[in-house]
Amino acid sequence: MSAEIIAAAGIGTGGLLAGFGWLVARARLSAASAQAELAAHQLLAQHRETLEAELRLRREELDRTAACLAERQAQLAQESTAVAATERELAARSTALAARETALAAAEAAQCEALATVAGLPVETAREQLLERLTQTVRQEAAHLARRLEDEARESAAGRARELLAQAMERCAVEQVSESTVAVVPLGSDEVKGRIIGREGRNIRTFEQITGVDLVIDDTPEAVVISSFDPIRREVARRALAALVDDGRIHPARIEEVVERCRAELDAELLLAGEGAAAAAGVAGLAPPLLELLGRLQYRTSYGQNVLRHSVEVARLAQVLAAELGGDAALARRAGLLHDLGKAVSSSAEGPHATLGAELAQRHGEVPAVCHAVAAHHRDVAPASLEATLVLTADALSAARPGARKDSVEQYLQRIERLEQLALEFPGVAKAYAIAAGRELRVLVRPHEVDDLGAAELARQLASRISAELTYPGQIKVLVVREQRAVEFAA
Repeated sequence: MSAEIIAAAGIGTGGLLAGFGWLVARARLSAASAQAELAAHQLLAQHRETLEAELRLRREELDRTAACLAERQAQLAQESTAVAATERELAARSTALAARETALAAAEAAQCEALATVAGLPVETAREQLLERLTQTVRQEAAHLARRLEDEARESAAGRARELLAQAMERCAVEQVSESTVAVVPLGSDEVKGRIIGREGRNIRTFEQITGVDLVIDDTPEAVVISSFDPIRREVARRALAALVDDGRIHPARIEEVVERCRAELDAELLLAGEGAAAAAGVAGLAPPLLELLGRLQYRTSYGQNVLRHSVEVARLAQVLAAELGGDAALARRAGLLHDLGKAVSSSAEGPHATLGAELAQRHGEVPAVCHAVAAHHRDVAPASLEATLVLTADALSAARPGARKDSVEQYLQRIERLEQLALEFPGVAKAYAIAAGRELRVLVRPHEVDDLGAAELARQLASRISAELTYPGQIKVLVVREQRAVEFAA
């Protein structure tokens, strides 16, 4: 009996435990369900906020589009009103001409009868004479009317063109900066100049040969003046000299290391400058090589006008003109930005910069319409599209505005570039730098191709060709440098 009681008690206890376990599981399930429901509500709220934000953006975009469409419709309505007014005027003139012809016919009949009565001529003869005279009079009046209408149309077209150009120029304003040919590096004291010069001048000689600039040490107290017509070389030299002065270690090996590092840093900045110009002009999708070439235009001037700023200005002008005249605004903007791309390589390649720019654009994946507009902006190729003509016009507008260009600067740069190119035409010449504002030409030759006697002969021949082919004030010093280096490493 006791055993049965114990068994029954055990069964009851087991049942209670099972029930309790079921309740615990149910409570956990409810909690998990509540958490899942809360998470679902939170996720739904996030999705709702995202969709509402996207909906707001789309509504704003639709509002802007509707505003543009409304403005365009208003312009079309104005143009339609003007066309209707012109048609009414022409109809009125036609009615007046018809009435005048009727009056002339009546007068003709009366004059025929009077002429026949007075002159005793047959009516048919009198009518023929009068008709001939009236025909001549009407032709003269028609010619005068046609000429007047043509003059009015020409004046109206000229006024409309001036209005479009004024709108384009008003909506595009880019600051103009003129480049100089010197840079100044401040020094802590004049004692640093001795370290820059180095023992027997080896430091300054190495620096000038590597960078292709001219250092003026003694003219300015506590400062060194860097002179070079090439602004990229001048900027590399300025950064390198400032870094060397701050570091304090100035010797030939260190100079080479710092100059190479500054060149690499400037190359990276040129790419950023190209990207900034493309963003300012609203042009996307340019290949990285094109962006780097655009950045080089930041350090190039044309008649004193910064070429990169000029290119952005031409892109904006071409875009506005194309939009007003119904052309492809995006294509005109892209071609306007790239139109002077050839100037980035004109010093190292032969041919007009318009042709060079078109070849570069084609090589890096630009569409034929853009390449044609670039090639035609100086009429080296005849413009065959509206966009090409607009880029040509925008280029002329940007160049012709007051204060944009200075002839003397451009002529100076062309003379300096020609001086270097002339030296590079000789065999054995590795590099050539025009320094001291073009008064000195420094030529570096390959030592295994030109010996000492050949270097002297090269200097004589080069001076003779400069005298015969170039026009320049004063004298030009020709310095030929032949340097042999031997490098080994001790392990």
